[in-house]
Amino acid sequence: MNLESIRDFCLELPGVTEELPFGPDTLVFKVMGKVFLLTPIDGVATQFNAKCDPERAEELREKYSDIQPGYHMNKKHWNTVHVNGSIPSELLYSMIKDSYELVVDSLPKKDKAALGELK
Repeated sequence: MNLESIRDFCLELPGVTEELPFGPDTLVFKVMGKVFLLTPIDGVATQFNAKCDPERAEELREKYSDIQPGYHMNKKHWNTVHVNGSIPSELLYSMIKDSYELVVDSLPKKDKAALGELK
């Protein structure tokens, strides 16, 4: 997994946009205007911040040293994931999808309805 594959995967999800709201160095993916993933563009190593259920976040951090509390994020709800081959690709994609779904689940009904029309 690299930055391009992360980007491609995120953009395949319904209603996703990409933005640079924090400047040219951080790519932000949103669904219906809500952030679900951030990744540095110019980093030497690939990494991303993803939202995560707090209990699952703790489990993942205990199992994988390359999953840490979210850098510059709410440490309870976000993980920073270092992509270097130590975490299976399937899990990385699953974490991205889970982050997306957590945000979708928190959307107001009208936004969920609009998103449903995009699927």
